[in-house]
Amino acid sequence: MLDCAIIGGGPAGLTAGLYASRGGLQNVSLFEMGVPGGQITKSSEIENYPGFFDSTKTGLVFMDTWQKQCFAFGLKHEMKKVNSVQKTGEYFTVMYDGGDTVESKTVIVATGAVPRRAGFKGEDTFYGRGVSTCATCDGFFYKDKPVTVLGGGDTALEEAFFLSNICSDVYVVHRRDEFRAAPSTLDRAIRKENIHFITDSVIEEAVGDTMGLTGVDIRNVKTDEITHMDNTGLFVFVGQDVKNDVLKNEKGEFICEVNELGQAVVNLKMHTSVEGLFVAGDLRIDAPKQVVSAAGDGAIAALQAISYIQEQQ
Repeated sequence: MLDCAIIGGGPAGLTAGLYASRGGLQNVSLFEMGVPGGQITKSSEIENYPGFFDSTKTGLVFMDTWQKQCFAFGLKHEMKKVNSVQKTGEYFTVMYDGGDTVESKTVIVATGAVPRRAGFKGEDTFYGRGVSTCATCDGFFYKDKPVTVLGGGDTALEEAFFLSNICSDVYVVHRRDEFRAAPSTLDRAIRKENIHFITDSVIEEAVGDTMGLTGVDIRNVKTDEITHMDNTGLFVFVGQDVKNDVLKNEKGEFICEVNELGQAVVNLKMHTSVEGLFVAGDLRIDAPKQVVSAAGDGAIAALQAISYIQEQQ
């Protein structure tokens, strides 16, 4: 019997493991098939985490110390794929791939979300080397330089507005001539002088060299005309895929309340609609999608798991 099962090994899951094990829970396991660390391990530079200001270190190096610290307090790393979680009576049953199970008094799910790929040529080649999915994380690297934003929803235009305060010019590429963003969001972007709109267009290819991205080829979907634009930053915002399969039962139904995007509905204490089940990080509603916020979520969820167990005794 586990005191706490933590599913997902990114910043939220690792921090939850640290706080749960250091907070007195005896049997705490973190389920992560690969090396813990999450998406941040793919970052080439980290500049916006408080207390960590060394841009020469990669995300992989940054997260390595987190792992060592968490495991030093007794957190166990289980390299097992969790298929689903079910509440069976007073406790939870965690079901692994292959049919094995383990019972746990509490569960923290921190499986996160992954940015959706747009699918243009060169996207994967230059991801992390000019192609980004986070303006807050990477915008400063392009201070006073022109950048391109791909997308037409609220997130794309909000991030474009954020970048417009840092970059010299922001070129928003959208495949339609109308935007899905809220009218107020669109109006704010239109009124910003250094935001320029390239509609009825898509990114045909991200181009560059061994140093990274150097520009983008933009294709007009109506004329097929291709225009090359030199810049070193391309931000892609075409949606996110929430990794919520663990929260579904054998019928494919969610075991806790989720919103229309499949994100878990939680309160400020990371409580879901199921007692003893907590969700932290990018899987939850209104997640800022920042490492520092995910870590905070993990700490809150672990402290609440400890309180829940104490209340049940």
